[in-house]
Amino acid sequence: MSFFAEKRGEVMVHIEKYMLDMMDTYLKPIDTNWQPSDFLPDSTSDTFYQDIRVLRESAKDLSYDLVAVLIGDTITEEALPTYESWLAMVQGPSMKEDGGWMKWNRHWTAEENRHGDLLNKYLYLSGRVDMRQMEISTQYLIADGFDIGTGHDPYRNFIYTSFQEMATNISHRRVASLAKKDGDTLLSKMCGVIASDEARHAKAYRDFMNQIFAVDPNEAMLAFEDMMRKKIVMPAHFLREVGLKIGQTFGHFTDAAQRLGVYTAIDYVDIMQQLIIDWKIEGMRDLNEAGEKARDYIMALPSRLLRVAERMKNPTIDYKFTWIAG
Repeated sequence: MSFFAEKRGEVMVHIEKYMLDMMDTYLKPIDTNWQPSDFLPDSTSDTFYQDIRVLRESAKDLSYDLVAVLIGDTITEEALPTYESWLAMVQGPSMKEDGGWMKWNRHWTAEENRHGDLLNKYLYLSGRVDMRQMEISTQYLIADGFDIGTGHDPYRNFIYTSFQEMATNISHRRVASLAKKDGDTLLSKMCGVIASDEARHAKAYRDFMNQIFAVDPNEAMLAFEDMMRKKIVMPAHFLREVGLKIGQTFGHFTDAAQRLGVYTAIDYVDIMQQLIIDWKIEGMRDLNEAGEKARDYIMALPSRLLRVAERMKNPTIDYKFTWIAG
């Protein structure tokens, strides 16, 4: 084992205790947590078919782009087997079932699993979606996996998950607002509770990373720099429809999100700036030369990316998704 791997292992032992101590802060008790059935028509009820008609009536006025983004978000949430196995391969923490890391991984996955279940059932009932085409894309995304540039390094993984959970919070929150504007209050509530989960999970990963910065600031800073140089790619960046190559659908999905303002290049910069503040990057002390250079790069990056983002033109609508019926 290399010196750096050994040190990361020691740091992760420290983090695992923190995870166990803070688990109840970041995750809600299962017995009292919301479940998909709390929001969806009850199949045991005498009003089940009437409730479905109400749901479909509310869904019919959702804009084309909003339905496309909602489907893409759902497929992303449904690819949980990929994310759980990826987190389980992180090197450094204990793989014991009762250890902080494995317990966190299972409980985080269990909370996240509700998101795909809820949105999938809503889309099925909405009458707006070719479910078979959507299901093909979901199976492809799980089968194709992803390459997010973190390797098995816990530091890079925590940086990625901090960023990604903040991004999904923004996306679901904005979809909630747009759904409400289009008259679908049920969908708005669904996306709102999902966004709330993502906000808690984002805080957890940011706090885990804060613990790492406190005990290993140089390596944490280098990991942050590396992830920013690579750029944070979304977990669905391999998204594709039937007959298309890996990633071909993802660009159209992000175009729709950009047009709606659900998730934009400016949001990417805002998240980066928030992480710089949360991790107190600017005022961090006791850095070696490499750490100082990494911090200088990180601090200069948001303004550079913001200039690029502000020059970007909104993509035009020129694509029809196989997922959307009619």
